[in-house]
Parts: sequence; structure tokens; C-alpha cells
Amino acid sequence: MIDRARALGAATLHEAAGRIGALPSAIKPVDPAMRLAGPAFTVVVPQLDNLWIHRALYRASPGDVLVVSTSGGIEGGYWGDILNEAAIARGLAGLVIDGGVRDSAGLAAMAFPVFSNGICIQGTIKGFDVPSCVQQPLTIGAVEIAPGDLVVGDRDGVVAIPAADVTKVLEGGEAREADEQRKIEQIRAGVSTLELYGFGDDADA
Repeated sequence: MIDRARALGAATLHEAAGRIGALPSAIKPVDPAMRLAGPAFTVVVPQLDNLWIHRALYRASPGDVLVVSTSGGIEGGYWGDILNEAAIARGLAGLVIDGGVRDSAGLAAMAFPVFSNGICIQGTIKGFDVPSCVQQPLTIGAVEIAPGDLVVGDRDGVVAIPAADVTKVLEGGEAREADEQRKIEQIRAGVSTLELYGFGDDADA
């Protein structure tokens, strides 16, 4: 299912799910070629504090996508090359964070997909007295993400699909892709989009 989701992409899955699950459009990959897909391992950290990201790396399982809420602290560099190397060593599938990352040149060249709200050089602290907040539902933008939800990202953005709906959404996404391919073939044969979608002719527009 992970391979199928990765092949379909974020926009197709968002549409197939009934136009739900789209994370804020500001969250984009450090390199446009990056793609990710996997179950969410959720982490909430206080603003400008990344200690629980370090800890979450060693609680998550290989193949998990770290999904991090920064409690609104977008202007911080929560992730860099050290955490990237650690995530690769752990076999994680990617990072989605509603905050900043840094060491971006190195991140872009490494084989680990990083999706963030932007690049930010501002450092973070380590709040050792902060209680654990991992593997609990969190909200990024208007989207609630629960542990185990399917997270898919590519250059278009990131979508989160509720775990219970994954099979249905994948089937819908594959049907949508097949239908789009048929339409593309018709357009190449000379059919207009107005005809395809029943929008009327130019005189009616």
C-alpha cells in the first residue's frame, strides 16, 4: 500500500479522499524530487524546543514518517544534518514538520525526504522537563493527524489519510488516475476539455 500511495501522489490521494487531509501549502520538500509515504509517528514539541524530536527518532519504527507539530513556533530550525543522519540510520521514511529546518544544502543532497514550512537558521533549546507528547493526535493547519495515518508527500504538498480509509482511497486514486489517462488520450486525439467535461462550447462560455 505504501508503494501504491507513493506512486499516486499527494494531489490524487487528496481528491480521492474527498478533498480532505491537505496540509498547509507552505509545507514543501527541501528538494522538489523528494517523495515520502508511510504511517505517521506523531510528535508535538513546544515552540523552539526539539528535544522530543531526538527522542522520537528512537521510538519510531523503520518506515515511519515523523510528523511534528511545533505548537505554532514556525520560525525555528528544528532539524538539520545530524538529525537527518540519525533518521537514515534508523530507517525512517521521512519528516513532515510545521516549522523550519536548516543545513538545507546537505539535506537536499541526502536520501531522506524532508518536508518543512521553510528554511530557518534560528536555533532551538532542549527542555528536559517537557513531558512526552508522542503518538497522540495532533493538528497541522486544519488537519488532524492520528498515529498510523498514511502520510504522503511530493513536490505538490502533503496529504494525511485516516488509517481506516486507506484501502478505499487507494482504490479511488487508482481509478482516478486511469480516468485521467483516458482523458489525456482523448485530448491528444483532438477532443476539447469543454467536451470532455460537458461544459458546453465556446459560444456558451
